[in-house]
Amino acid sequence: MASATKKATVSSSSACCLPGDSASISRKAAPAADGVVSANAVQDWNVTSTDRRDDQSGKKIAMASLIPETSTKVTAKGIPIMLRAQSSHPLDPLSAAEISVAVATVRAAGATPEVRDSMRFIEVVLQEPEKHVVALADAYFFPPFQPSLLPRTKGGPQIPTKLPPRRARLVVYNKKSNETSVWIVELSEVHAVTRGGHHRGKVVSSQVIPDVQPPMDAEEYAECEAIVKDFPPFIEAMRKRGIEDMDLVMVDPWCVGYHSDADAPSRRLAKPLIFCRTESDCPMENGYARPVEGIHVLVDMQNMVVIEFEDRKLVPLPPADPLRNYTAGETRGGVDRSDVKPLQIIQPEGPSFRVNGHYVEWQKWNFRIGFTPREGLVIHSVAYVDGSRGRRPVAHRLSFVEMVVPYGDPNEPHYRKNAFDAGEDGLGKNAHSLKKGCDCLGYIKYFDAHFTNFTGGVETIENCVCLHEEDHGILWKHQDWRTGLAEVRRSRRLTVSFVCTVANYEYGFFWHFYQDGKIEAEVKLTGILSLGALQPGEFRKYGTIIAPGLYAPVHQHFFVARMNMAVDCKAGEAHNQVVEMNVKIEEPGENNVHNNAFYAEETLLRSELQAIRDCNPLSARHWIVRNTRTVNRSGHLTGYKLVPGSNCLPLAGSEAKFLRRAAFLKHNLWVTPYARNEMFPGGEFPNQNPRVGEGLATWVKQNRPLEETDIVLWYVFGITHVPRLEDWPVMPVERIGFMLMPHGFFNCSPAVDVAPSTSELETKDDVKENVVKPIQNAILAKL
Repeated sequence: MASATKKATVSSSSACCLPGDSASISRKAAPAADGVVSANAVQDWNVTSTDRRDDQSGKKIAMASLIPETSTKVTAKGIPIMLRAQSSHPLDPLSAAEISVAVATVRAAGATPEVRDSMRFIEVVLQEPEKHVVALADAYFFPPFQPSLLPRTKGGPQIPTKLPPRRARLVVYNKKSNETSVWIVELSEVHAVTRGGHHRGKVVSSQVIPDVQPPMDAEEYAECEAIVKDFPPFIEAMRKRGIEDMDLVMVDPWCVGYHSDADAPSRRLAKPLIFCRTESDCPMENGYARPVEGIHVLVDMQNMVVIEFEDRKLVPLPPADPLRNYTAGETRGGVDRSDVKPLQIIQPEGPSFRVNGHYVEWQKWNFRIGFTPREGLVIHSVAYVDGSRGRRPVAHRLSFVEMVVPYGDPNEPHYRKNAFDAGEDGLGKNAHSLKKGCDCLGYIKYFDAHFTNFTGGVETIENCVCLHEEDHGILWKHQDWRTGLAEVRRSRRLTVSFVCTVANYEYGFFWHFYQDGKIEAEVKLTGILSLGALQPGEFRKYGTIIAPGLYAPVHQHFFVARMNMAVDCKAGEAHNQVVEMNVKIEEPGENNVHNNAFYAEETLLRSELQAIRDCNPLSARHWIVRNTRTVNRSGHLTGYKLVPGSNCLPLAGSEAKFLRRAAFLKHNLWVTPYARNEMFPGGEFPNQNPRVGEGLATWVKQNRPLEETDIVLWYVFGITHVPRLEDWPVMPVERIGFMLMPHGFFNCSPAVDVAPSTSELETKDDVKENVVKPIQNAILAKL
């Protein structure tokens, strides 16, 4: 992801999207600026900062402007500000140049030319450093310079003169040997333009991972479609269905999953789904409206050959549905509405957020934006600046680490549709460039994303992540019924998001930050239903008939959010615990003579097995992450609570094949102590994984203690989709998510200091001029 070194303002040259200015949506990547890892870039940072926790008297620490030397400067207060050799923060996503260096380093390490030529690069991602390195960087090397992030030590902190070099982690597939390996490369020096031999990367480690298949790549999908469409028996099968023009045929390769030993990872396999467009003048005809059923195809993706083919059943192609298309106006054969007036979001003074590289500050919140090919958007180092209490951490890392879409039709081919969209494909690699459709309104700050392609080249998704503010209605309000006077504040939220397409579906992933200390995680589902074809007169109870000859199978969408919490914890501190809250009804008797009593009961989750939990709306169940050593003014432990939204569990039977790989779906909440290598709930390689319960379900069997530790929450949430006719031809957005909400974290409402809006102040001035007399009659006042 490209860095953004300039503060975002309306007049700046950074990317933004303003009403009526389509040109401003675009932003070209600046590889030289992104790729140069040198000391020169730090000269842009002349910062005055305040250490709010160590300097509560309100005196400011004047930070000297940085110069590109590896030495130490000392401020008037004796706080050393270290000068670093690299300009990239330890958590910044890899730049295009760093990816090129990592790939070149691994390729050069190949034992023979044959090995080097066979290398295919599945993923090149930042190997995130240890947490103390991040805290050190934020304290002394990068603005806003916060020494309070480090715990106090006797004799003062021991500060190195420079940060350790950044590292890249590569997943490499050998197309010749069908082996998957993981490499760690140290990026000791990176230049904007890397040519043969002129890189400075060092292989730290490499390991072949046996009995796995890595995620599929878009290049493989395109090649698979081509070889299937060129396969003579397939051409003949399509001819039987009345299709002569193979350009109308769509082949969507799907990973085979794991259903039997035939799907073992000794072969790299795909089972495509087939669709067919009609002859149409529509520039974006909905090809998913004509599924082709009855054809069985199995493709060896390593050697790119069709290894199994059978035309099992001649199912007639559904007739062309006149309502299948979704493009504007006449291109879909319809007429668009004409009575929608323009709605413009204008911020004449620019946005309220500030951006420095990937560091974001807004309304007392601050965090860093990251991005990976698998997870997509990652939020790092989330903290809230709380007046005299200074910067208070909330979470180390927030991301969506997996999603699974199981279908409920037992018929071929639908029973095999159990996609692991993150682990088998990659959410980040399928992200949209928002240059192709601005999904946000107002002033927008965009971030680019850089990836390796299958052969090791670097590709950039421009305007991949969107950062913007949104009005969110009423924040709080009260009207005094005696005087008629009211106080009201409008809510504003900061939204960070990206959108990806996985075959027929679109998913938008959002993190919303609110002025009252809440964080909301939201997923928006849209796109096109995955349909099946029906024989004339056929009916299936496992789906909804959408059009003649077309039905949409019932299915579920599950998402897993991984949240490494850090409630009031500095670097190196592990002082969090999790309690479950359930509302209980008081038994009738002496304590409940009126039969109206109920209360909240808390249970400390002491170990991993005890912390395997499910949602229960009947008891208003939620979970609180507390700091065991920090209290609020009431003497209670400070905390943040996880509040579930709507949710569900898998409706498939307990012996369903996909649950071998997705045992983590069986419960809504899992809690583990932080472990560096425990990142993905189904293990790192769920594609064709033959091992039962790998990942989260196996890790928790250690039953590690949770009473005071570095807590990781794994929240599984899902939606059961019984399709409607209104979901066709393109599905209106469905929303699902959850909330992280302060619970005793603050001493009062953190939103009480939000200023009135301009129109509200004008109204109050009018009230002062026309003095309002108290209304004597209370009943009239209430009326």
